[in-house]
Amino acid sequence: MIQYMPLFRSCTSSRSVAQLHAHLIINGLRKDPLASTKLIESYSQMGSLKTSRRVFETFPNPDSFMWGVIIKCHVWNNFFQEAIFLYHTMLCQLSETSSFIYPSVLRAISATGDLNVGRKVHGRILKCGFEFDSVVVTALLSMYGELGWTVYARKLFDEMSVKDVVSWSSIISSYVRNGKGEEGLEIFGDLVKEGVEIDSVALLSAVEGCGELGVWRVGKSVHGYILRKNIQSDGSLINSLVAMYGKCGDMCSAELLFRNAVDKSTYTWTAMMSCYNQNGCYHEALALFVKMHEFDMEYNEVTVMAVLCSCARLGWLNEGKSIHGFIVRNAFDCGNDLLGSALVDLYANCGKLSDCHKVFGSSQDRHIVSWNMLISGYVQEGFSDKALTLFVDMVRKGILPDSYTLASVLSASGDIGFSKFGCQIHSHVIRTGFSTEFVQNSLIDMYSKCGLVDYALVIFKDTQERSVVTWNSMMCGLTQNGLSREAISLFDEIYSNSSGMDEVTFLAAIQACSTVGWLEKGKWIHHKLIIFDVRHDMYIDTALTDMYAKCGDLRMARRVFDSMSERSIISWSAMIGGYGMHGQINDAISLFHEMVNSGIKPNDIILTNILSACSHSGYLNEGKYFFNLMINLSIEPKPEHFACLVDLLSRAGDIDKAYEVITSMPFPVDVSIWGALINGCRIHKRMDIIKMMQQRLENMQTDDTGYYTLLSNIYAEEGEWNESRMVRSKMRSLGLKKVDGYSMIEVEKRIPA
Repeated sequence: MIQYMPLFRSCTSSRSVAQLHAHLIINGLRKDPLASTKLIESYSQMGSLKTSRRVFETFPNPDSFMWGVIIKCHVWNNFFQEAIFLYHTMLCQLSETSSFIYPSVLRAISATGDLNVGRKVHGRILKCGFEFDSVVVTALLSMYGELGWTVYARKLFDEMSVKDVVSWSSIISSYVRNGKGEEGLEIFGDLVKEGVEIDSVALLSAVEGCGELGVWRVGKSVHGYILRKNIQSDGSLINSLVAMYGKCGDMCSAELLFRNAVDKSTYTWTAMMSCYNQNGCYHEALALFVKMHEFDMEYNEVTVMAVLCSCARLGWLNEGKSIHGFIVRNAFDCGNDLLGSALVDLYANCGKLSDCHKVFGSSQDRHIVSWNMLISGYVQEGFSDKALTLFVDMVRKGILPDSYTLASVLSASGDIGFSKFGCQIHSHVIRTGFSTEFVQNSLIDMYSKCGLVDYALVIFKDTQERSVVTWNSMMCGLTQNGLSREAISLFDEIYSNSSGMDEVTFLAAIQACSTVGWLEKGKWIHHKLIIFDVRHDMYIDTALTDMYAKCGDLRMARRVFDSMSERSIISWSAMIGGYGMHGQINDAISLFHEMVNSGIKPNDIILTNILSACSHSGYLNEGKYFFNLMINLSIEPKPEHFACLVDLLSRAGDIDKAYEVITSMPFPVDVSIWGALINGCRIHKRMDIIKMMQQRLENMQTDDTGYYTLLSNIYAEEGEWNESRMVRSKMRSLGLKKVDGYSMIEVEKRIPA
């Protein structure tokens, strides 16, 4: 077989490999492990991975080395999931493995972003005793770093008995890549102290870390070290140094370094243009692009992005269109996510939104920006479960989320009450340091929507600089969780501190007053709303209507309602519900018909309000009319509609009909409906109905203490003391206690706690 090795090296196409393959078969070397392994590798290098796989699958008993080669071939061709699948298949067939396999497997895991699989492979490495293999350990370091788990990477690094320059470079790169430049530079300092010969990879990471942190003095020191040691590279160090000085605001050093560069590559020119853009020197960036054209330099996508950025910031639409034309003529991919985003940015800054949509629609190769847009779109359209599924898919593909992604996912978690997922995202935020104001506000909102308002308060109190959005998020969260008085106190704190307030601030405060029925405070907030000249919109006017109605000031509620230039169905519902709540059923019905005549079709909430009003006022015929109207309008009655009808019939004394309605309901009867019937039986002394359904009532399981109290009192009133005690005993066995009744009143224009 050794005599054929030069022939393998001389193969320059898949056809020549196939010819050599046929020659080996003729000479009886088909089952030679070394020959088959070289064939697998050669076919893969020539772009014929499918043929490589066929050679591997037809070999009778591939050894560990051959498995390693086929896995490596899949990684070379970016088939990462398939490489991991092959690894798992190998474990089922071989009792022993070699260390050669693991660097390729770990690279595949890094690409897929699956930490759980990575940790299992790490365990297998320890079990096989490969933890002392420097190549394997460095691959592990790289995997943890690329997945953002710098804590694991650091622990692994600290436990290494012998650290070479590759492992030092890997850990430094891990920290810098994950936005922890300070820790990366600290390790770089340790590397210098150890006296290890530093390579260009470690220096690249150090320079990048200095640029991200803006530590000019440290960057200058690293530059000095490079000059003293006369460290040579492929030009990437010069480019990184130019970028570093630009990020630190030292344009003089960046320009000097650029001018003195002997062989300026496209990357060098692009780095200098990016420096100009970062420091607001857009004219200089464009002038450099013109000069680059004069020198017949080639352009890459990053160069074009830098030029588009300059045009966008200057608002130069015609020049930007010229660059767009240049992109098309030179066959650059406008569907590329980054290039497409730069074009969208250009047209957006120049006010050409229609062109923005055209460019975005043509994007095919989407990266984080496109993922963010899609996830956000799902959330805004109410498909939060799909947004979370898309996020999981994105992470599995190895795309690390940014603060915008995290905020959108937290919003989706809150919308569907998925607190466990939200907590996992919070943990990720803490680990990765993505704790921006944008994300903090989203966390407050998510925990509030999930009913974990205490967690939201902890985040709110730990926030040092609170914007108006932060205050609004916390106020809304408190109101949503029944802590309206606390929300109003928060509003008072904003007002007394003269902090910024907007429409949402006042909207949240008005809704809080509505919940606790605090009329005087609501009037005061309405007054401040006018004083601060806050723009009235349909949402604020609807909230004011609802607040005045719930607080009993129907005259003021109607006044606000009538002054609205535009009304939504929620506005009508608030006013109709207010009339019904206070027994003004004729006004409620009249307003309902006015709404229908204005062309607005009623919904189930409106009909719940009108049915409830009929029930409390004893308007039996009207109640039946509105219940039948639901069917005519193709609105499917819900449990709350049946509860209103049963309550109406029960109060009117038609207990038999109420019981008939319950038994004909198309879904399980909840305790509120049974409670309405029982209350009617109590009013009209129909113990026969209660006796008839006694077994069913005794088997009822609920945590509604009002239901048990009502049933117990009915038995007591009829002298059925044993049954009354049994109901009370059942309450105690379920750990339930009768809730004391209370009323809220205003004392000196305040509602006492």
